[in-house]
This record gives sequence, C-alpha cells and structure tokens, in this order.
Amino acid sequence: MTKTIAVTGGAGFIGSAVVRLAIARGYRVLNIDALTYAACEDNVASVADNPNYSFSRADIRDGASIRALLDAHQPDAVLHLAAESHVDRSIDGPMAFVETNVMGTCQMLDAALGYWEARGRPEGFRFQHISTDEVFGSLGAEGLFSETSRYDPRSPYSASKAASDHFVRAWHETYGLPAVVTNCSNNYGPYHFPEKLIPVVILNALAGKSIPVYGTGENVRDWLYVEDHADALLTVMERGRLGATYNIGGENEARNIDLVHKICALLDARRPDAAPHENLITFVTDRPGHDMRYAIDPTLIRTELGWRPSVTLDEGLAKTVDWFLGNEDWWRPLQARAGVGQRLGTTGAATQ
Repeated sequence: MTKTIAVTGGAGFIGSAVVRLAIARGYRVLNIDALTYAACEDNVASVADNPNYSFSRADIRDGASIRALLDAHQPDAVLHLAAESHVDRSIDGPMAFVETNVMGTCQMLDAALGYWEARGRPEGFRFQHISTDEVFGSLGAEGLFSETSRYDPRSPYSASKAASDHFVRAWHETYGLPAVVTNCSNNYGPYHFPEKLIPVVILNALAGKSIPVYGTGENVRDWLYVEDHADALLTVMERGRLGATYNIGGENEARNIDLVHKICALLDARRPDAAPHENLITFVTDRPGHDMRYAIDPTLIRTELGWRPSVTLDEGLAKTVDWFLGNEDWWRPLQARAGVGQRLGTTGAATQ
C-alpha cells in the first residue's frame, strides 16, 4: 500500500524539499501550510498536479482544523515542520514564536493523539517533530552536539523550539503517542527564503549591494544541504526508533566569513564583470546573544540508519548559487515581502 504522510509547513523551505522528495518516492502527501510570510506555493509547483499531492491551507494553532484534516486524509505519519524560524524576527517579536512553535506544536500533538487513538492506535503511525541544533546553545572551539547534549537555548526562537521538543517527548511518555524528534544543523539550498544568510549574500552581491556580516564573521555553523536533510527525514520516518532523537548534521563546518568568501568566489566565476564580489563585504553590529558555534555529532543516525550527507559544502554552495542565478522569477517577488532586505533583530544588548 502507498503510505500517506502529512507535512506541516510544506510550502516552506525545508518542508517543500520533503514534499518534493516524498512525491518523487511515491508517497501520498498532504501539505498543511498557513502560507505565512516565508511560505511560497511556487516551492511545490513541480508536484502540484501530481495525483498523490494534496494541499490544505490551515494553521497549526487551530487544532480542530488539523484534526479534521487528519481524519479526512488518514496519514500514516505526520512530519511536523511548520514553525517560525528566523532568529532575528524572534528577537523583535518573540510572542509569535511562542504561539506558533509552542502552542501550535501542542495543538498538533493533541490532534495527532486524538486521531491515532480514534483509529485504534495503529502500530505503524508516527509523529515526527523536526527541530534545530540551536536548542543546545553555543559551543566553544571544541566539541559536538549529541542527542544527549544539555538544552541551553539562547534566543526566543531556540527557546520556543526547545519547549516544543519537550512537549513532543511529554506526549510520547505520558500518552504513548509514537513520536520521534530530529534536530538539524543549518540548512541551505534551492528555495531558501531570501532573508537568511546564504540567499542574502547571493542576492546582495548580484545587486551590487553591501553584504552584511554580523560581528567579525567568526561564528561557525554546520551546513546541511536541504535535499540531504529531506532524505534524512524520510529515512527517520521509515526506520527510526519510536521515542528516539536523531541529530542530523551536514558534517560541513565553516565560519560565516569563510562561507561568504566561498560564495563571492563562485559569483566571481559566474559574473566576472562584477568581480571581486568580496569588496561588498561589510561588517555590521552583531546579533544580540549570537551563538558562537554549532556542530553536530551524526554518529547515531549514521550507525543506526546508515544515513550520512551526500553533498559537500563546496558542491552544495555551487548548486545553490546556480539555482538562484537561474530562478530570478522565484526570488524577485519575495524581496517585496515584509522585513526582507531589512536589518532585523537589533533589539536588546549584544552579549558576545
């Protein structure tokens, strides 16, 4: 039988990658998305006419609507990706993150539990919650985040995701809901909303605008190509242990300043008339509470499920730059959305 999965946030960056890959692998997919500012229906245009694809505009904070959708489509799994995710926006407006990421997740859990129980608690069902490595706080120069790392969120965004992780585990332990949690490192790739670092660098460079780098650019992230992440999520859905947590990393650490230089070099090769693009780099006031380093230990998902990323950072950046160069019709309209292209998250005093 063809498995049916419900994906929340399936018109967003990561969610749409999951939707596209799941359809390509023959799943039936219900895409649940409220179509807020960072969502884009064009992200799933390539599968919109597929008979296995369905879309419903719904808000995860509306538990009754979510339950009705689950009852109508009877998914075998729920992949919960819908979230407010931009750290800078969480600094300026934290309550939206509490409402969506915490309260919305609780509504999802309540709806999924009721649906699962009404169907007689089928063994094959699972609720998969997709989270971030930012819940673990900030690393020094050494060390890696593992599944047992202490939670230490530093921003309203990461605090809201940490809370949602805890609620998922509470529903699993208290009510028996078959749940799995994944925590990923920084994603990048096609359809990346243009307020995040890598699209900002590419699009500002193409426009001849200054490329803003927070602080001194020393902050380190582990970069995960979004299509690799989608593959990992489907792998966990298919074979992961119920009640387990899996950290999903790209095994591609880089300082922000080095990442920016790599992108500039790629653009120099493709748009030599505007080279060197690194002349556009401008250091700006750091983000308040900016975590210094994230890095994932992917041992568990590699040893248990045999998964590891297939794309190196250099390969993924080249693919990403080429995708943005070839898809101006996608990103150009998004630049007019509220907050895009503006410096956000300057409220408060920097702590680093």
